[in-house]
Amino acid sequence: MGKHLNLPPGLVTLADHREHARRSLDARTWAYFDGGAADEITLRANRAAWEAIRLRPRVLADLSGFDPGTALLGRAMAAPVLVAPMAHQGLAHPDAERGTALAAAALGVGLVLATQSGTPLEEVARASLPEPDRGPLWFQLYWLGNRAWVRELVDRARRAGYEAIVLTVDAPVQGVRDAERRAGFTLPPGLESPHAPPVAKGARLAALLQQAATWDDVAWLASESTLPVLLKGITHPADAALALEAGAAGIIVSNHGGRVLDTLPATAAVLPEIAAAVDGRVPVLVDGGIRRGTDVVKALALGADAVLVGRPVLHGLANAGAAGVAHVLRLLLDEFMAAMALCGKRRVAGLRDAGLVEAPSRP
Repeated sequence: MGKHLNLPPGLVTLADHREHARRSLDARTWAYFDGGAADEITLRANRAAWEAIRLRPRVLADLSGFDPGTALLGRAMAAPVLVAPMAHQGLAHPDAERGTALAAAALGVGLVLATQSGTPLEEVARASLPEPDRGPLWFQLYWLGNRAWVRELVDRARRAGYEAIVLTVDAPVQGVRDAERRAGFTLPPGLESPHAPPVAKGARLAALLQQAATWDDVAWLASESTLPVLLKGITHPADAALALEAGAAGIIVSNHGGRVLDTLPATAAVLPEIAAAVDGRVPVLVDGGIRRGTDVVKALALGADAVLVGRPVLHGLANAGAAGVAHVLRLLLDEFMAAMALCGKRRVAGLRDAGLVEAPSRP
């Protein structure tokens, strides 16, 4: 497949894509895409937690009619995988968010477009929507302005064909990212931000905190929007309960890939208690450190309905544009299907089985 897509040689895992992207991108851009907050303790913990979980497969199962497909919010998808929202993808490759959308749609993978996309949401939708077997198309929202601005942007996404809103709730301000500061990273002048309100540009800390979202704003958005609203950035079961009270249609267990507040626990470690608090009332998704198909199986066994994949997609994009993203997603999906079959499960629903994994510790 790699030769057919004109990829760099030797890319057979997501780790290979990461290493090639690290060598290809300049040091400042690499620090922005791949770095974490402060000492990067949470960044490392995310990956370590998935690796520490052990699978307990069942053998000699009937695998006839094997199907890795699932559904989220009534929307069918080829596998329980979505691309996480990531800003400024044009820094990785000229294909930018449009290339990511094309690749995800072609493989039936869901896509969550970031507010801080450099590509207008309408253009991304036009790249994704014509694919008949595409996955869900969602729009990620930062609460960067007043309710009137939020209403306008959400309505704009709805008109373009987006099917849900993902409100990021764990980043009222940017994290302290030492790697970026050491590398001297700054966003290039003139970088397009087609979804940003004027007040967000160069706003000081006090102004950002003054307009930060509250639970009242979540309840307002859930009642105001005709699209379902998922909350991304939940790591505490009490907040999961509050999210349900506020009308959230889904929960995304996330510590922002370790990019905002350091020393948070790994998402794999908190996923079971969040899933228990939600108790099947709405879908639960998880991101943070997903790098192997076995990680997807583990996430579903611990209570997730689907996973989101972030940095590996950027690595693939940097390496070969849309073709690189397609390759990363194909590798992950193939690994997931192999792991699912080897665990003795022919349906995604069967993976929600605590007996498939040894409970993780909390790094």
